[in-house]
Amino acid sequence: MDGDFWLAAEALMDGLIAVSNTSPIEGSPSMRLSASLLALLPLTIAAQQQKPLGENLQSWLEKAKSYLPNAATAPIASTAAKAAATNVVPLTKDNWRSVLTPSTTDPFQGPESWMVFVTGGNKTCYGKCAAVEKAWNESAALMAADPSSPKLASFDCDKQPVLCTMWVAAAPTIWYIELPVAQPDQSKPATTIHIVGLNTTTTTASDIVNIHTEKTYAKRPVYEGALHPFDGWVAQYGLLMPLGYVLFVFANVPSWAFMIVISMGSRYMMTKRVGGTQAGSAQRSAPLGGAPPANEPSR
Repeated sequence: MDGDFWLAAEALMDGLIAVSNTSPIEGSPSMRLSASLLALLPLTIAAQQQKPLGENLQSWLEKAKSYLPNAATAPIASTAAKAAATNVVPLTKDNWRSVLTPSTTDPFQGPESWMVFVTGGNKTCYGKCAAVEKAWNESAALMAADPSSPKLASFDCDKQPVLCTMWVAAAPTIWYIELPVAQPDQSKPATTIHIVGLNTTTTTASDIVNIHTEKTYAKRPVYEGALHPFDGWVAQYGLLMPLGYVLFVFANVPSWAFMIVISMGSRYMMTKRVGGTQAGSAQRSAPLGGAPPANEPSR
């Protein structure tokens, strides 16, 4: 290994000398550069002798790779974010019903597919959703070029907490929703929802695209129950919004506040009960009206 290194160093020195000798103008930048390199070469050789050449090459490669991702992926991430902002509809507690509505009334066109990305920040995703959001933006840019792709929407549970509690949604997930079209007899089939959980560290753009292209959403069970945002009885009776606010309050009010309310309520009930018991005892000890006792002369 040492012999190979010295041969390479000797070849490098010969090349630098050749460059310096063929410089057309004395004192030119190439001459100064060659002279500087020649002066530093013995120091470089001495330093490199301290560890094997293979380790040095590995170290150089790792340093080079560390600079590539930021420079190479920054424009891609920026472009993907712009594409996502254009193609993805932001949902709120006020517009989600109007947005998630079939765009056609033709019953023969079948259900309309939507992919809703649920993300969050420090509160609802513990600050771990950044990588998934990047993958979502990239997938949105890819699906924008596919005319058969579903429509896209998203919301952030930190920014839309009431909507998040209304749906009882968790971040990060994708809700694959198939919105049915009303039939000629005015009957409406059920709205099918599959909830796909996303890994905060390993999810890629292709994983998200495959949810639609390879129908991986079908591996998840159909979401049903009282809290179904379209067909559950809570939604049918118009209680989804009130329930969302109630759950939001319970999730955000500190536990000590509930303890104070419970303590005050129990104290009030106990005071009222004790007061009623004392009133009953006084009433029982009071003399009753009617005939006087037998040993008391009548007037």
